[in-house]
Amino acid sequence: MTGPGARRRPPIVVVLGVSGSGKSTVGKAVAEELRVPFVEGDDAHPAANIAKMAAGHPLDDTDRAPWLRSLAARVRRSAEAGEGLVIACSALKRAYRDELRAAAGPGLWCLHLALDRDTARDRVARRTGHFIPARLVDSQFETLEPLEADEPGLTVDATAALAANVALVSAAVGHFTDRTAD
Repeated sequence: MTGPGARRRPPIVVVLGVSGSGKSTVGKAVAEELRVPFVEGDDAHPAANIAKMAAGHPLDDTDRAPWLRSLAARVRRSAEAGEGLVIACSALKRAYRDELRAAAGPGLWCLHLALDRDTARDRVARRTGHFIPARLVDSQFETLEPLEADEPGLTVDATAALAANVALVSAAVGHFTDRTAD
């Protein structure tokens, strides 16, 4: 329980899921609701990763390493500055989330946007201006490790209304930050 003098720690929220789950859309809305900066994780991919995915080849852990280091550095800067952040990135494996959590400390909270393969494939196929082809969706589902019980966060239906998910996340993050207040 936090006392009246406790300072609420700004949250660092990782919005995760497979391609087509709505990470960017939901992440931007959550960042606006929480009044913290938003970071698009795709922007941290090296050009070689983007080219590989655009050619229809899934990334492996070696490919993801520089991307993950870049995101962890951004998370660390926010945590050290005592600033909140919402970052949209696939974070498909527990190990990736653990690396981000190590950079953030106890203030990292994850939002997993869950949806079925067919919906994800359909969304990716209809998307314009993005480098990931629909045929990579299956490999992402094969890589995906859902949030575990000991990971602070929440799994929501990625097909639910945006406003409903943002309200749910705002309440859950508020409860989480109350528990992690200094």
